[in-house]
Amino acid sequence: MGRISDTYADNLLDMAFSKDTNDFPATLHIGLSTTTPSNTGTNVTEPAGNSYARVAVTNNVSNWPAAAARSKSNGTDIVFPTATGSWGTITHFAIYDSAVGGASNFIAWGQLTVPVSVINGATVTFVTASLVINAPGT
Repeated sequence: MGRISDTYADNLLDMAFSKDTNDFPATLHIGLSTTTPSNTGTNVTEPAGNSYARVAVTNNVSNWPAAAARSKSNGTDIVFPTATGSWGTITHFAIYDSAVGGASNFIAWGQLTVPVSVINGATVTFVTASLVINAPGT
């Protein structure tokens, strides 16, 4: 199960109670981590090289169907590029608003049910409804 970052939770509250615009990104970028992220977006260790890249997912109702019971999950498979070498042992996912670091805003993160050791030739896939984000308080 995943959770929304502190900054994103603040944005949700601001939008619900005092803003008149939707600041949500049109595309979400799913990343992987070999370390446990914090709610502020620190301690994310993404693989480097070996064909690793965040996966872009259009932020729409097909890819992210309606939430239920304060949870949201992916509506389509999310498939990473095939590894051309080791990515290490993946323990967590992270969601950002851009394909690379720097200007990225950290949106959410979660722990994999079972860590995955990614080796040459492996493909990491979040099958439909397997990447789950919970709203604060759940």
